Amino acid sequence: MSVHRFYLSPEEWAYPEPTLGSEDSHHCADVLRLQVGDQVTLFDGAGSVADAVLTEVHHKHCRVRIGEKTITPPLRAVITLAQAVPKGKNMDLILQKAVELGASTIVPLLTRRTVVRLDEEDGSRKQERWQQIALEACKQCGRNQVPEVTHPCSLEEFLKQPQEGLLLLASLQSGAVTIKEALAKNPEHRSVTVLVGPEGDFTPEESAAALSAGAIPVTLGPMILRAETAALYCLSVLSHELF
Repeated sequence: MSVHRFYLSPEEWAYPEPTLGSEDSHHCADVLRLQVGDQVTLFDGAGSVADAVLTEVHHKHCRVRIGEKTITPPLRAVITLAQAVPKGKNMDLILQKAVELGASTIVPLLTRRTVVRLDEEDGSRKQERWQQIALEACKQCGRNQVPEVTHPCSLEEFLKQPQEGLLLLASLQSGAVTIKEALAKNPEHRSVTVLVGPEGDFTPEESAAALSAGAIPVTLGPMILRAETAALYCLSVLSHELF
């Protein structure tokens, strides 16, 4: 039988018997119906993981006694997904799968063809919600490092930031190489960022800006993929080649 996983922030691990958060306590007591003495697994989102035993079960606060902590080593490569925010709930799906496929950072992009429009306050609320989705995905898939979901920004703002490693641009243009070919030509890079556009793709001006910033255009095959499919395709190939 699988052991249920719960998140506990790094600073809370210092306490002899810390308390789970309110949502996790509710889930533990009211949904899973766990009891005092049951074993759970805790992780801190930064790589630490430990078995723990429930010492108090209440729908508002569940207390745990933490066992020996182990450290999960980081993944062999650092992958950043810079994803134009798609319409509907497709971003939720992309975030969940990006966690499972090993992305270290997810950057929501607001491009000229992005249907979703967010002001500063909306962007902060979305960021908080998306970060929570990433955390929940880590609970489900067994990942002990929670990826960072950044505040939404424009492509231009993102390209102004210092870029480390290889920058790839999912592209429909002729002459684009495969992701495997791009990696083979740059084997020294263990940090890769991939730019994925919205429905309708990046505008020619945005693509030109990415290329000027050093992006390598990569093809995703002979068919035109939906935004969420393109993201999962890129991450699947990168995880296969780099991990």
